[in-house]
Amino acid sequence: MANKIKKIAVMTSGGDAPGMNAAIRSVVRTCAYYRTECVGIYRGYQGLIEGDFTNMTARSVNNIIHKGGTVLKSARSKEFMTPEGREKAYQNLIEHNIDALVVIGGDGSFTGGVVFNQEFKFPVVGIPGTIDNDIYGTSHTLGYDTALNTAMEAIDKIRDTASSHNRLFFVEVMGRDAGFIALNAGVGAGAEEILIPEEDLGVDRMLESLKKSKRSGKSSSIVVVAEGDRSGKNVYELANYVEENLEEYEVRVSVLGHMQRGGSPTCFDRVLASRLGVKAVELLIDGKTNLMVGLQNNEVVATDLEKAIKGINNIDLELLRVSDIMTT
Repeated sequence: MANKIKKIAVMTSGGDAPGMNAAIRSVVRTCAYYRTECVGIYRGYQGLIEGDFTNMTARSVNNIIHKGGTVLKSARSKEFMTPEGREKAYQNLIEHNIDALVVIGGDGSFTGGVVFNQEFKFPVVGIPGTIDNDIYGTSHTLGYDTALNTAMEAIDKIRDTASSHNRLFFVEVMGRDAGFIALNAGVGAGAEEILIPEEDLGVDRMLESLKKSKRSGKSSSIVVVAEGDRSGKNVYELANYVEENLEEYEVRVSVLGHMQRGGSPTCFDRVLASRLGVKAVELLIDGKTNLMVGLQNNEVVATDLEKAIKGINNIDLELLRVSDIMTT
């Protein structure tokens, strides 16, 4: 059967993540390898609606594998949430003779892809790009490994100050609905306590743990808090609560914020992006659609896009047990 896919578009959507450029590069070069035309869409779904397209060749993506952010930019699009907006987007794709779409982003971006596929039967494949690692169907999302290392290095530096001044630091990391960064960076940096959305361990347990640390001779401590922690208190309220109940501690707060999204991607994220980009293009060329490519047991696999959105990527609770043992 003749290949119906002659031209593939690629875009990045939602929050940026290190490795997105490496994924763009992989999609473009895989298209070139299979002699398929490739088009880049600027500013995600908004650019799709406005027809903000650029033709891309293998040479268009020189020297971007190591760059953070996304050369195709990203944007939120309320207009794409309307049938009229999606109709405009579809007409632009048809006018430019584009046959399929690769969406690099998170669950919000994939939700848009699913709706678009349902309405217009337009082939869509997703590549998971979000530092939160909260997408079902893959053990790692693009940017997660880089964000982990960024957070861990920041916590290491904060510990130098904590040790010098005998202070307790609360360090807030990203993760509104998922504690992957907090848990793994916390274990990697040797944090005394880790608070994540998946496990409500309670502030009283944290107080007891900190008292125990003090009694055992620790002069400084680090508590890593995911921004979506379920204790009912934000990081500043937690710090105040501890100061009020443990007068022996001098408490400081550090919010890492958007620095976790930036920076040059790790080798792991670059390799993962390269593998996922190849698979995404090959699936589309093979006539597959409404899928997400991901990593499971170090193999690149395809998951139904709707499952990827609705499923839950469970945190490794064994790591919490490891963390408890390590704080002895």
